[in-house]
Amino acid sequence: MSLEALDLTCKLEAEEWEAVSGPLKKRLGVLQQRARALKIPTILVFEGWGASGKGEMISRLIANLDPRGYAVYSITSPTADEQRYPWMRRFWQKLPLYGDMAIFDRSWYREVTLAREEEDLSQRELDCRYREIEDFEQMLVDDGYLLLKFFLHISKKEQKKRFERLEKKKATRWRVTQRDWEHNRHYDRCLEAFEEMICRTDHVTAPWMLVEATDRRYAMRKVFTRVAEALEQAIAQREQQPAVSAAPAIRTSPDIPLQPSPRLAQVDLSPALEEEPYRKELDRCQKRLEELHGLLYRERIPMILAYEGWDAAGKGGNIKRLARALDARGYQVVPISAPTPPEKNRHYLWRFWQALPRDGHIAIFDRTWYGRVMVEQIEGFCTPEQWARAYDEINRFERDLSRWGAIILKFWLHIDQEEQLRRFQDRQNTPEKRYKITDEDWRNREKWPAYEQAVDEMLQRTNTAYAPWLVVESNDKRYARIKTLHAVIRAMEERL
Repeated sequence: MSLEALDLTCKLEAEEWEAVSGPLKKRLGVLQQRARALKIPTILVFEGWGASGKGEMISRLIANLDPRGYAVYSITSPTADEQRYPWMRRFWQKLPLYGDMAIFDRSWYREVTLAREEEDLSQRELDCRYREIEDFEQMLVDDGYLLLKFFLHISKKEQKKRFERLEKKKATRWRVTQRDWEHNRHYDRCLEAFEEMICRTDHVTAPWMLVEATDRRYAMRKVFTRVAEALEQAIAQREQQPAVSAAPAIRTSPDIPLQPSPRLAQVDLSPALEEEPYRKELDRCQKRLEELHGLLYRERIPMILAYEGWDAAGKGGNIKRLARALDARGYQVVPISAPTPPEKNRHYLWRFWQALPRDGHIAIFDRTWYGRVMVEQIEGFCTPEQWARAYDEINRFERDLSRWGAIILKFWLHIDQEEQLRRFQDRQNTPEKRYKITDEDWRNREKWPAYEQAVDEMLQRTNTAYAPWLVVESNDKRYARIKTLHAVIRAMEERL
């Protein structure tokens, strides 16, 4: 259905609203508590014309809810700091905990409607934003989020009447801006943008509800009823607890081409480097990195370096030689361990969106989002369905970062089992290194075949041109350090 097809004369008499509003409001409060108990996260998106009643609708809705279980976000133009990150980051940051509710007065859709006029977006950029919105919403729905999207529609004449009414009162005059009047004057152009938005993002998993908002009581009944029905349906589905598939189909996207990657068993681990040439090349590389880091900062190009590898493969020493060449004000090392309770209670990518670098800065991840398809898969910390779709989610996540302008490099530091055993024993027998070895390291070693299979799968399914994997032969730490430095320098130079 299009906006123009809506009957804006729909009306609900005061007596009718009085008859249904009491039970409906009580129902909403009860359903919120049941959804919280079942840890069903809910996101309500309110879009629509200026003065269509979004603010009042949200105020009336939350009056029926426990304030400890929701947050309301009013979305305006991004701040100067927000503009230095991927444009979707500020929305990822606002994801509610499982069981809680986030209510958006305007949302990410501002970036494809109002922002189209304000930023003079190209069609290519607009298309990219729409794809990122679709990816974002699909990830949330797949993760169990209830996502409801409402568009409040009024006519040009009704909007003008409401603006004039607001301007007459001193207390509400501030709510009408010059931009609001501009949108009213160009109502048809804005309508076209809204119609495109709805057409392109109205999906079965995240449909739009178009709300005739001329009569506020009619609009409230329609929205409140939809929220209640959707919550009831989500609760019923969660309580049914459908059987989990033991071998789900791995999700792939034909629009993301993959590059070939060697299997670990095929990697020659014999390359080595003597001490003297290593020292000379390390010094040369670090000096060049220092120069390039300054250029990246001036050009505001972000860089993301992701380190994965076997326990004791040398990730820490490798990162240390890289970081030593960088300006401390322009990079951050992000060590990734088991998720905290707030992190476990959101989409698994949420915590990585928090840790992204600003433009011109470098983020070095010591372990990454790939834990989802390795340790979490093998140890049973996520369901088969969750890790089976994670390859595709990660490819899309990295594609979004690449579109933003980030240089992305991913390193798998590879050693053989004999070298790992030697390093484990060295750590165990050296007091100042003993903190590096844990019982978990020894347990993981026993599962080497399972991890090797998972790593091979990961390399094959997530090696893309925009975020390539580099397998680093790390039996010799000196060789491994120089190889990664060369790769980082080469990627910087190619971009600059």
